[in-house]
Amino acid sequence: MPTYDYRCPDGHHFERLVPIADRDAQSCPACGAACARIPGAAAIGGVASAGLSREQMPQTWKGTGGADREYVRHLRHQWDGRQRLEEKYPELAGDRRAVLAHEGRYHDTPLRVGDTPPSAPTPPAED
Repeated sequence: MPTYDYRCPDGHHFERLVPIADRDAQSCPACGAACARIPGAAAIGGVASAGLSREQMPQTWKGTGGADREYVRHLRHQWDGRQRLEEKYPELAGDRRAVLAHEGRYHDTPLRVGDTPPSAPTPPAED
Protein backbone atom coordinates (compact mmCIF):
# COMPACT_ATOMS: atom_id res chain seq x y z
CA MET A 1 0.00 0.00 0.00
CA PRO A 2 1.32 3.44 -0.87
CA THR A 3 1.56 6.41 1.47
CA TYR A 4 -0.41 9.53 0.49
CA ASP A 5 -0.25 13.10 1.81
CA TYR A 6 -3.45 14.88 2.77
CA ARG A 7 -4.60 18.36 3.87
CA CYS A 8 -7.95 19.26 5.38
CA PRO A 9 -9.77 22.60 4.87
CA ASP A 10 -8.59 23.71 8.36
CA GLY A 11 -4.96 23.32 7.26
CA HIS A 12 -4.01 20.10 9.07
CA HIS A 13 -1.38 18.08 7.16
CA PHE A 14 -0.90 14.33 7.56
CA GLU A 15 0.09 11.26 5.63
CA ARG A 16 -1.57 7.89 5.64
CA LEU A 17 -0.88 4.41 4.32
CA VAL A 18 -4.04 3.44 2.40
CA PRO A 19 -5.10 1.08 -0.39
CA ILE A 20 -5.21 2.69 -3.83
CA ALA A 21 -8.99 2.25 -4.03
CA ASP A 22 -9.52 4.32 -0.84
CA ARG A 23 -6.94 7.03 -1.53
CA ASP A 24 -9.48 9.87 -2.08
CA ALA A 25 -11.94 9.08 0.75
CA GLN A 26 -10.02 10.08 3.89
CA SER A 27 -11.00 12.16 6.89
CA CYS A 28 -8.73 14.36 9.00
CA PRO A 29 -7.58 12.68 12.24
CA ALA A 30 -7.57 16.08 14.03
CA CYS A 31 -10.97 17.53 13.06
CA GLY A 32 -12.76 14.77 11.08
CA ALA A 33 -13.29 16.91 7.95
CA ALA A 34 -13.02 15.45 4.45
CA CYS A 35 -9.47 15.87 3.14
CA ALA A 36 -7.91 16.57 -0.22
CA ARG A 37 -4.99 14.50 -1.41
CA ILE A 38 -1.94 16.64 -2.17
CA PRO A 39 1.22 15.79 -4.11
CA GLY A 40 3.82 14.09 -1.95
CA ALA A 41 7.25 15.52 -1.34
CA ALA A 42 9.94 14.45 -3.75
CA ALA A 43 12.36 11.99 -2.20
CA ILE A 44 15.85 13.09 -3.05
CA GLY A 45 18.36 10.73 -1.58
CA GLY A 46 21.89 9.60 -1.91
CA VAL A 47 24.96 11.16 -3.36
CA ALA A 48 26.73 9.99 -6.47
CA SER A 49 30.13 8.54 -5.76
CA ALA A 50 32.91 7.59 -8.13
CA GLY A 51 34.05 4.92 -5.68
CA LEU A 52 37.44 4.37 -4.17
CA SER A 53 40.42 5.80 -6.01
CA ARG A 54 43.62 3.85 -6.60
CA GLU A 55 45.17 5.43 -3.48
CA GLN A 56 42.16 4.56 -1.33
CA MET A 57 41.99 0.88 -2.29
CA PRO A 58 43.49 -1.53 0.25
CA GLN A 59 47.18 -2.06 -0.49
CA THR A 60 48.01 -4.91 1.88
CA TRP A 61 46.89 -8.43 2.68
CA LYS A 62 45.57 -7.19 6.03
CA GLY A 63 43.66 -4.40 4.27
CA THR A 64 41.70 -6.99 2.29
CA GLY A 65 40.51 -8.72 5.44
CA GLY A 66 43.12 -11.44 5.14
CA ALA A 67 42.27 -11.92 1.45
CA ASP A 68 38.62 -12.64 2.28
CA ARG A 69 37.14 -13.96 -0.95
CA GLU A 70 33.83 -12.06 -0.72
CA TYR A 71 35.49 -8.78 0.28
CA VAL A 72 38.06 -9.05 -2.53
CA ARG A 73 35.25 -9.81 -5.01
CA HIS A 74 33.40 -6.70 -3.76
CA LEU A 75 36.58 -4.59 -4.12
CA ARG A 76 37.12 -5.92 -7.63
CA HIS A 77 33.56 -4.99 -8.60
CA GLN A 78 34.08 -1.46 -7.20
CA TRP A 79 37.40 -1.13 -8.99
CA ASP A 80 35.94 -2.23 -12.34
CA GLY A 81 33.25 0.45 -12.01
CA ARG A 82 35.86 3.05 -11.10
CA GLN A 83 37.97 2.08 -14.13
CA ARG A 84 34.98 2.56 -16.45
CA LEU A 85 34.36 6.01 -14.96
CA GLU A 86 38.03 6.98 -15.33
CA GLU A 87 37.96 5.97 -19.00
CA LYS A 88 34.93 8.18 -19.53
CA TYR A 89 36.10 11.03 -17.27
CA PRO A 90 39.93 11.19 -17.28
CA GLU A 91 39.97 13.92 -14.62
CA LEU A 92 38.96 11.27 -12.05
CA ALA A 93 42.09 9.24 -12.74
CA GLY A 94 44.39 11.47 -10.73
CA ASP A 95 48.12 10.82 -10.57
CA ARG A 96 48.98 7.53 -12.31
CA ARG A 97 52.67 7.47 -11.39
CA ALA A 98 53.84 4.53 -9.29
CA VAL A 99 54.03 5.05 -5.54
CA LEU A 100 57.49 4.49 -4.07
CA ALA A 101 56.67 5.14 -0.41
CA HIS A 102 53.35 5.50 1.35
CA GLU A 103 54.11 4.87 5.02
CA GLY A 104 55.61 6.94 7.80
CA ARG A 105 56.23 10.53 6.79
CA TYR A 106 54.77 9.78 3.33
CA HIS A 107 51.41 8.70 4.73
CA ASP A 108 49.61 11.95 3.85
CA THR A 109 51.41 12.62 0.56
CA PRO A 110 52.91 9.47 -0.98
CA LEU A 111 56.29 9.67 -2.69
CA ARG A 112 55.85 8.96 -6.40
CA VAL A 113 58.21 8.22 -9.27
CA GLY A 114 59.74 11.51 -10.42
CA ASP A 115 59.19 13.34 -7.11
CA THR A 116 62.18 14.64 -5.24
CA PRO A 117 62.02 13.39 -1.66
CA PRO A 118 61.76 16.14 0.91
CA SER A 119 64.89 16.69 2.94
CA ALA A 120 65.05 14.92 6.26
CA PRO A 121 64.14 17.13 9.20
CA THR A 122 67.24 18.65 10.75
CA PRO A 123 67.75 17.78 14.41
CA PRO A 124 67.83 20.73 16.80
CA ALA A 125 71.28 22.14 17.48
CA GLU A 126 72.74 21.29 20.87
CA ASP A 127 74.47 24.07 22.79
